[in-house]
Amino acid sequence: MRTRLVSEPEFAGESAALLARIGAAAPVGDCETLRRDRVEPPDPALAGKPDPAVPAGEVYLPARGGPVGARLYRPRAGGPRPVLLWLHGGGFIGGAAADIEYACSRLAARAGVIVVSLDYRLAPEHPYPAALHDTYDVLGWLAAHGELLGGDGRVAAGGQSAGAALVAGACLLARDLGGPAVARQVLCYPTLDFGRDTESAREFDGVFLSARPGWADAQYLAGQPAAGYAAPLRAERLDGLPPALVIGAGRDPLRDDARGYAARLDAAGVDVTHVEYAGTMHAFLNFCGVLSAGRHAVGLIAADLAWALGPA
Repeated sequence: MRTRLVSEPEFAGESAALLARIGAAAPVGDCETLRRDRVEPPDPALAGKPDPAVPAGEVYLPARGGPVGARLYRPRAGGPRPVLLWLHGGGFIGGAAADIEYACSRLAARAGVIVVSLDYRLAPEHPYPAALHDTYDVLGWLAAHGELLGGDGRVAAGGQSAGAALVAGACLLARDLGGPAVARQVLCYPTLDFGRDTESAREFDGVFLSARPGWADAQYLAGQPAAGYAAPLRAERLDGLPPALVIGAGRDPLRDDARGYAARLDAAGVDVTHVEYAGTMHAFLNFCGVLSAGRHAVGLIAADLAWALGPA
């Protein structure tokens, strides 16, 4: 396994300043608060502005639960390109494609890929496995019909936090069901289990989020067991999965999820690169306007995808 620690002097200070600005994280504990949070638009000063050279459009893609909305980012010039399915975070109950326009537009521009940023269904209205089914079904559609969006037949998938967990789960499903081939999976500070008692969960609990079991987990699982597809760290085996880039944050309660999953992938014979951003908080890709670690990571992911996918 290739492990790389990215540490710059400004990372810790920028994270501390942002945490002081937004205040202590208050976990969502009721539907009324959740609905208010969902409609609050991102602050461009914090999130960063999308790349003006990459036009964005809205599409709806087929899935077993009905059409799923997505934002499409397609570089203007050139012929068919690989397609990157990308999923936002939000604890399986919140978040939206609108939150991560900076990352998606710049991945499209720098990696030369078509980015499909999925607005998958959310709990509690749609508990597990609705979001996983959306992810898997759209992944299959892109593999089979991606040329309709300008794709060249190759598909990669990635996501942030809960979105990364859905990508990891969909890759497990694809392996077990003989589903679509995924050229690469990119897992950014992934949420890969529920209620784990890890060193990072104890040390950084409350730094932007808490890894303790709570209302959001209960809404998502809705009484169902957290088996491997919902919590990929609980999967019995990880062999046969796509090559992976796993990105962690040094000041994240979920830091050890990223470390542990990368180690297990490596032990299972999967080609994996693990990158950890020291001094950085969870969800740092959502705040590229003020966190240089986020901007650095976008460039790193783009370079990784360009290398991994390469020419057709």
